[in-house]
Amino acid sequence: MSRTLHVLTGCTAVGKTELALRWAEANNAEIVSCDSLLFYRGADIGTAKPTKAELARVPHHLIDICGLTERMDVTHYVTKARAAIDDILQRGRQVLVTGGSGFYLKAFFAPVADEVAVPPELRVELRTKLEQAGLAALVGELTQLNPAGLGALDVQNPRRVLRALERCRASGRTLAALQADFDAQPAPFADCAVKLCELVREPADLDQRIAQRVAAMLAAGLVAEVCGLLTQGLKDNPSAAGAIGYRETVDFLEGRLLEPELASAIVKNTRALVKKQRTWFKTQLPEHRQVAATAQPGDLFA
Repeated sequence: MSRTLHVLTGCTAVGKTELALRWAEANNAEIVSCDSLLFYRGADIGTAKPTKAELARVPHHLIDICGLTERMDVTHYVTKARAAIDDILQRGRQVLVTGGSGFYLKAFFAPVADEVAVPPELRVELRTKLEQAGLAALVGELTQLNPAGLGALDVQNPRRVLRALERCRASGRTLAALQADFDAQPAPFADCAVKLCELVREPADLDQRIAQRVAAMLAAGLVAEVCGLLTQGLKDNPSAAGAIGYRETVDFLEGRLLEPELASAIVKNTRALVKKQRTWFKTQLPEHRQVAATAQPGDLFA
């Protein structure tokens, strides 16, 4: 069998789960998740994780693979996805990657991480400097290390500035040199043919589905789930704690949001996320096929 990866993406609540299951069932495929929140055990309702019945229909990979406070990044993801994909293909089955987490999704088409290893003590040093001296101090040091300029770096974004300075300090190289090395890397899955399909819906239809989904999450016990996750260290995981659905529920539990406001806040923020996702898919992914979410499985990669 050829090394072909079928990748199905689309905005939150567009309907990827059911169509992915149906395609996988019809094509002797297994599903590799590309959703950054499905990694975490116990984060079920707020992530719209496939149900036990759905998981039983088709073998799934990279779901419930780490505890809530365990570190997960794109480098770890690529390693785990590579192992799962190689195993699936060696067993003669097809691969269907599905999810909408942009940075992880991009790993199937382009380099996403460089080889610079940042020592833990350097991370601590620079984070302390940020807290004590402020963002301007970090930008000043970064400018000194990059006399030719900082390129397109967003110097108002503390996380990006911190990451850039870490890499310059750890490598002893400029941002331009690091970028040149990064661009010269092969994509992690360059040895595979990748077929990409994006599911789409009319905005009004998607808005309705989002509202229904949020109501269903709350009815299924989202608040109770977040209460439990807080005791397991939810706030120590910025990605999960900041995820839509979880962050609003934390605000409600800690008194920053009234109960009647909870559903509407989640709906509003989900719609804003969908707008960002649409832009990201359009600008960051290679040219690809768009298919109405009401299509049949056979239409996805035709």
